[in-house]
Amino acid sequence: MMDKVIEIEIYGQKYRIRVKGEEDEKYISHLTSYVEQKMREVAVKSKSVDVLKVAVLAALNIADEYFLCQKNLDQLNEVIGLMENEIESLEVLAFRDENTYENLEKTTE
Repeated sequence: MMDKVIEIEIYGQKYRIRVKGEEDEKYISHLTSYVEQKMREVAVKSKSVDVLKVAVLAALNIADEYFLCQKNLDQLNEVIGLMENEIESLEVLAFRDENTYENLEKTTE
């Protein structure tokens, strides 16, 4: 598949981005909208007209969101690990009880 170059615009600045296909183009469009939104939010809050300052502050906000999501993901993975251990313990107990029950049935026959 041939790479395609598309032009995007973020906060009044145009950029040329190479994409691999239609799906990548849609994804880039989604990212573009997100960055644009973040920059506009920062510009309103900071009352800054300096594009570089707005971009850096937006990048910091996006990085903060990323690290918070990563922290939440790590916590979820830890909980999942604990749940997996609990399930394994329950399986061991169930298997042991099943064997005990089968052995009990054999001795009563």
